[in-house]
Amino acid sequence: MDQPPITTSLTYLLAQANRVVTATLERLLAQEGATIEHWRVLEVLSDEQGRSMGELAQLVLMNHPALTKLMDRMVSRGWAHRAADPADSRKVLVFITDAGLAFAARLRQRVAEYHEAIDAGDRRAEQLKRLLGTLIREHE
Repeated sequence: MDQPPITTSLTYLLAQANRVVTATLERLLAQEGATIEHWRVLEVLSDEQGRSMGELAQLVLMNHPALTKLMDRMVSRGWAHRAADPADSRKVLVFITDAGLAFAARLRQRVAEYHEAIDAGDRRAEQLKRLLGTLIREHE
């Protein structure tokens, strides 16, 4: 059976690649009781600088309402906490906790192992990352 023309479009191929790669990562992170979104948030917050919700939403590729719900769950699990921005008390910053740092380290190990399996010394993976980075920068 012939494939429909859509299967050769760049947007379709990017979506399909995302689906394939994230499905496996989701299963690995679920073994730790986490989601890809948990990992993204903890990874960003691991620099211990604190982030506004708007900045965090942009960095972790989430809309603001979904991030707010996720942060509520992460705060209740003790992985993060919120505090007023010392420069502007109207703003709230999100910070990682010690428990969040420890959990992030576990997740980082799982993700690194998965990324190594994908890369497996294959230059094509590095080339793809460079090409995708260029594509993103040129079309933002």
